[in-house]
Amino acid sequence: MNLPLRVLSRETKDRELNAQTRDLSYQGLYFLAEADFEVGSEIDFVITLPQQVTQSDDVNIRCQGKIVRVETTESGRMGVAAKIARYEFLPAAATAA
Repeated sequence: MNLPLRVLSRETKDRELNAQTRDLSYQGLYFLAEADFEVGSEIDFVITLPQQVTQSDDVNIRCQGKIVRVETTESGRMGVAAKIARYEFLPAAATAA
């Protein structure tokens, strides 16, 4: 499932990266990004479930995870697999700003 994703490394909190999921489950995800990531790094990210999936408004889920695999894809983008450690649904009011 391709979903919009915002990624923020815990080490560099001033840098937010837009990415796209390729695979997603409740335990982890695989996403494509135009940045380097290191195996073992902890990341924070927000996944947006669009109206087409939720049958109502967009739903944002904030997650914390750890990078478990990194690979270069044919397109030159990085393929990143991360395990989800924690997640929470964000209230609509918190994401409207």
